[in-house]
Amino acid sequence: MNQLNHSDPAVAPESAPTVAQQIARAACTFEERLTGRAPRAVAVVLSGETLVITLHGALSPAERAVARTPEGAAEVQEYHRRLFAASFDELRQEIKRITGVEVREAAAEIEPATGTVVKAFTTGSVVQVFLLADGVPTGTWSGDGAGASVLVQCPESGPENPGDVPAN
Repeated sequence: MNQLNHSDPAVAPESAPTVAQQIARAACTFEERLTGRAPRAVAVVLSGETLVITLHGALSPAERAVARTPEGAAEVQEYHRRLFAASFDELRQEIKRITGVEVREAAAEIEPATGTVVKAFTTGSVVQVFLLADGVPTGTWSGDGAGASVLVQCPESGPENPGDVPAN
C-alpha cells in the first residue's frame, strides 16, 4: 500500500517524486482546476489493481453548509459525482502517463460531513471505502509497522467473472 499526504513537509523537495507523490500532485492540481480550490491534503493508496485517491478538505465552506441537511448532503454528493464523471478523463490520462497503466473504471464518493472526496480507479474490482474517525496504528495493522496493505485469499470464493459458472 502506498500512501501519501500531499501536504507532508517531510517529503524532501530535492528527491525525485515517487509514483504515489506524482499521482497525489496530479489529483491536487486536477481538483483545483475543476473546482477552483485545492484540497487540504491528498492520500493515495494502491492495492493490487485498485488505486484510491482521497481528497481531504475538498469541499468549499458553502458546500459544507448546504450538506448539513440530508437533502443538501445528497445534492452535494450528486453534484460532485456528476462533475467527476463529466471531467475525470484528464486525471485518467495523467494517471496513465505516470503509471504506464490504463485506467478502466473510476468512481467518486463524497462524504459531505467531513468534506472528504474519495476517487477510486479500479480494473473490475468492487471497492468498499471506509473513512475512519481516527488513524489505526501501523504496527497493529500489518504487524511490520510499514502500514502496507494485506491481501487475503477468501475461502470458497465465487467465479471471477459474473458469467462464469463454477465447475462441479
